[in-house]
Amino acid sequence: MDIVTKKKWDRAAANFDLMAGYGPEKRWAPFKERFFAQMGEGRILFLAVGTGLDVPFFPARRNIVGIDISDKMIEVARPRLDKYEGDIETHAMDVHDMSFEDGSFDQVFTSCTFCSVPNPVQGLAQLRRVLKPGGDLHMFEHTGSRYYPFKLMMNLMTPLSRRFGPDMNRDTVSNVEAAGFAPVRVEHVYLDVVKTIHATA
Repeated sequence: MDIVTKKKWDRAAANFDLMAGYGPEKRWAPFKERFFAQMGEGRILFLAVGTGLDVPFFPARRNIVGIDISDKMIEVARPRLDKYEGDIETHAMDVHDMSFEDGSFDQVFTSCTFCSVPNPVQGLAQLRRVLKPGGDLHMFEHTGSRYYPFKLMMNLMTPLSRRFGPDMNRDTVSNVEAAGFAPVRVEHVYLDVVKTIHATA
């Protein structure tokens, strides 16, 4: 496990809801409801649990395995996890080094996650490994922008932002393709920064 990354998110756990649980979650709530409605009847991997802010959007009666590199985050998430009307188990686990067998899941979901994974292509390749052939990857992510002045702003912000949280300028769509997923379909939610990505293993 990447101890440096784990400690960063352990430190963030206590105040994460204050930072992300009000304005951003309310703003994206309608989009996330439609996004998570795609959770099917098979076995689902959710990365990363965080403080459980996404759990209320999950459809009921699903079979979900949630992982997070920070056990402190999972502790904060526990009240939301306990309210979920379905099967959800959690593990403190690094996406780069998951213990799941190949082809363990029918679907994988991520939500504002791959802005923070230290080696995103390696992490995505691991998600492809644990998906069944033909399994679906669904991502709700914020990424870098191709357009001025947003591209410049994000490039300038990233050296500071990554010390406390996410990189602001990730090219997540290219990373998904580099990890071997195809086809990759993108829907823009806000400009070209917030988007959904659907890909197949």
